[in-house]
Amino acid sequence: MNHSLSLREVDPEIAQALDQEVERQARTLELIASENFVSEAVLEALGSVMTNKYAEGLPGNRYYGGCEFVDVAERLAIERAKRLFGAEHANVQAHSGSQANQAVYMTVLKPGETLLGMSLAHGGHLTHGHPLNFSGKMYKIVSYGVRKDTETLDYDELERLAQEHKPRLIVAGASAYPRVLDFERLGAVAKQSGALLMVDMAHIAGLIAAGLHPSPFPHADFVTTTTHKTLRGPRGGAVFSKAQYAKELDKIVFPGIQGGPLMHVIAAKAVCFQEALQPAFREYQKQIVLNARTLAAALASKGFRIVSGGTDTHLMLVDVFSNKITGKQAEKALGNAGITVNKNVIPFDTNPPMQASGIRIGTPAVTTRGLREPQMELIAEWISEVLHNIEDESVQQRIRPEVEALTEKFPLYESRRARAMAARF
Repeated sequence: MNHSLSLREVDPEIAQALDQEVERQARTLELIASENFVSEAVLEALGSVMTNKYAEGLPGNRYYGGCEFVDVAERLAIERAKRLFGAEHANVQAHSGSQANQAVYMTVLKPGETLLGMSLAHGGHLTHGHPLNFSGKMYKIVSYGVRKDTETLDYDELERLAQEHKPRLIVAGASAYPRVLDFERLGAVAKQSGALLMVDMAHIAGLIAAGLHPSPFPHADFVTTTTHKTLRGPRGGAVFSKAQYAKELDKIVFPGIQGGPLMHVIAAKAVCFQEALQPAFREYQKQIVLNARTLAAALASKGFRIVSGGTDTHLMLVDVFSNKITGKQAEKALGNAGITVNKNVIPFDTNPPMQASGIRIGTPAVTTRGLREPQMELIAEWISEVLHNIEDESVQQRIRPEVEALTEKFPLYESRRARAMAARF
């Protein structure tokens, strides 16, 4: 095999798909709350020769030879992650947030034991106990949620359920909840009920790293995260724990649920943590929050109901069904206009998940591009026009070039080198 051939020469179909994805990312507004754009440095690490290396085990204790340099990368990732969050122990090998959560569950739970987690229908995650997920199949699940009147977390009900069911583990954190989480109170509930506390901070990890959201680390026994989303790193996971659980947790990650770690991804995680330790990262996170608040307020002023009345974080839930539109319809129409969102159930939703009554909107990706409050006002205007004229495709067709003109003012990857790396030539 000729290793010097370019991707376009070896596989023109994949090269074309990458071309098209580069173009889609460059020319649309990415408002999916769980997505972001990595730096050129992270892209470079992801596309590196570390993808060639097997490295089962931990740094300094591998089952393969030739690991001296991947050990450097993993040690840096671990040390930086611990410093970034003030954690006692970190494992950076989890392939995803779901596997990070699975690692914690298998560390402290036996099959059939009780887990208290946030309902997916109220903003939780599949891995917090949904019946179709491994978590719902392996463990006895008790779900908590939000109050109907405020659409904010019902801590009193959570406390009552914890006292009644005595779960082995309480899971906090969410994938579609726009308000600050009270980790101190959650920690107190766990202690009073004899439970351990795990916080899934996947969505808000960047805000926590920047000190813009309270930290779960003083109160939680375990913390899990993804490394993308607000943290703006490669797609992957990480698990943190108190020192007393470190050895057992590491054994569950490998050989318990995974084989060889993805060393090119771990190198990219190290880069991501290094970037998050810089002063500029805090300014970026502050702008994410400002942009989210501005966008939520602007949409509210145009007649859209924002779930819980607003946002404290990087995301908002917009109840479009109160405007007689389903989330599915809204997602498609906005997509046609070059604005990418996802349909999402809202608390006490009367529509099925694949239709949904809401859309979830987040600001991390557009903030990475450099968009600020004036652009949030403009985006709100476009969203309003599209959704208030949902049946009129000419509105979508008119707005699409306006969106593209804005993206040209805020290019995603400016250098030719970065665009080449993004397209993998």
